[in-house]
Amino acid sequence: MENEGDDTRREVAQQLKEVRRAQGMTQESLARLVGTKKSNISRLESGRYNPSLDFLVKVAKGLGKQLQIRMK
Repeated sequence: MENEGDDTRREVAQQLKEVRRAQGMTQESLARLVGTKKSNISRLESGRYNPSLDFLVKVAKGLGKQLQIRMK
């Protein structure tokens, strides 16, 4: 059974993937900028990874963005 956390992970994953692709960046190049492995970026974008807030901040920075969190 899915929960709200699954939906949130998928939403974040989709946003990150869209921004990365819009910038013409590969998962590998983003991983290098962030200081992680390509497999971690792949897992993050697939929604199979529950990243820390610090990791999300690093990924956003690697994309030239700031992480913004909203509560609904």
